[in-house]
Amino acid sequence: MFNGQKLPQPEVDLQLAEANAAADRQGATMNGFLQAAGAPRLKGARWKADVMQVMLRVMCMAASLTALSFMVTAKQHSFLVIYDFQFPVHAKWSFSYSFEYLVGVLGAVAIHSCLQLLVGISRLLRKSPAITPSRNYAWLLFAGDQALAYALMSAGSAASGVANLNRTGIRHTALPNFCRPLRSFCDHVTVSIAFTFLSCILLATSVVLDVVGLAKH
Repeated sequence: MFNGQKLPQPEVDLQLAEANAAADRQGATMNGFLQAAGAPRLKGARWKADVMQVMLRVMCMAASLTALSFMVTAKQHSFLVIYDFQFPVHAKWSFSYSFEYLVGVLGAVAIHSCLQLLVGISRLLRKSPAITPSRNYAWLLFAGDQALAYALMSAGSAASGVANLNRTGIRHTALPNFCRPLRSFCDHVTVSIAFTFLSCILLATSVVLDVVGLAKH
């Protein structure tokens, strides 16, 4: 009804269509405003997470390379005294399977961290997601980080046992503390094991960020 007069059906349909179109435009405007308001906040949170992941990769690579360098330079010549008899001794990291295993794992972690660092930096420069560009990549990254973290823990624990045995000697036998004549060798091994566990902690933190990225994907 309009001024007491009934409008024809075509005019009523036209007015309803115009009202619906106006409502749709208003809704689209509100949605666009909300998305535009939330975009900077989401972008800022993603940027912080990406930068944190890149920083973890840098620290993990530095820790693993430091541990690797100290281990491969662990060698020394000296003399061992048992019952007033001197015996020449030569210590080197390759004489122990545990140390060889640790060197292999550290090398793998260093290469993995370097590759992921390059990927992260390239994605940051292109302003694309550095953590989870795709779900398959996210799962692969999570599996790789977790496997290497467990391998570091295993290798570090095995090397710690051998290093502790060298430092304390074998009880109820005549074998003494080998670290007395081989102090430089034992110090290199100790520093290498310490940085190994630091690298393991950093890699475990990366695993946590991988899980967060998978949950948000």
